[in-house]
Amino acid sequence: MALTESDVRGIADYARIALEGEELSQMTAYMNDAVAMLEPILAYNLPDVDPTFHPIGDLSNVMREDACDTGRGLSIDAALDNAGSSRDRYFRVPSILGEGDDA
Repeated sequence: MALTESDVRGIADYARIALEGEELSQMTAYMNDAVAMLEPILAYNLPDVDPTFHPIGDLSNVMREDACDTGRGLSIDAALDNAGSSRDRYFRVPSILGEGDDA
């Protein structure tokens, strides 16, 4: 399946890449060469092979569950003791979006 200059222009627009004139022709040829390199893969008859959309496949999170280490953690009061400003159980910080109360 050969890509046309219109196809490549659409891909370039989607990727926000400006291609004009000779660049568009060169990129069209380059992308058609890249697609042609993949053609031998179509020769394999692999109806029982599921497509791989992610290199890890079905592997799920291998990290341990989060656990609270109450022996090492600070209490809320201890954490807020050194805060420049706090309200209730929270740190108060200056707004960076220019909205809301000043801290």
